Amino acid sequence: MTPLEAALLVVIVAILLFVIYYYWRGAKGEVSLMRPMESRVDEYLDRRFEMMINEWSLISRAKLQSFRQSKDQILEGNEAKVASLRDFTAAMEENLENLEGRLSALEKEIGRK
Repeated sequence: MTPLEAALLVVIVAILLFVIYYYWRGAKGEVSLMRPMESRVDEYLDRRFEMMINEWSLISRAKLQSFRQSKDQILEGNEAKVASLRDFTAAMEENLENLEGRLSALEKEIGRK
């Protein structure tokens, strides 16, 4: 065996070992050998998720849920106030229409005299 053949054999074995290591390392997580690129991106995002939330100033679902729970009572109170204001507005509009009708009736009565 010549030195060139030995070097070629070493390079081929190194490449084979690298490919085996690459797939073996990916197979430890959620990396699928059928779709390696997509699964590696998914694994990367899963690993870096907390860091991305902090970096982009996002909020986690747990914090969002606790915020919603703390503000739900206030929102429900405000919605009840808005509903009562709508009822009041409807009642006032009806009252105003009655008053306008009475005023026009009085104006007609005064105009006749």
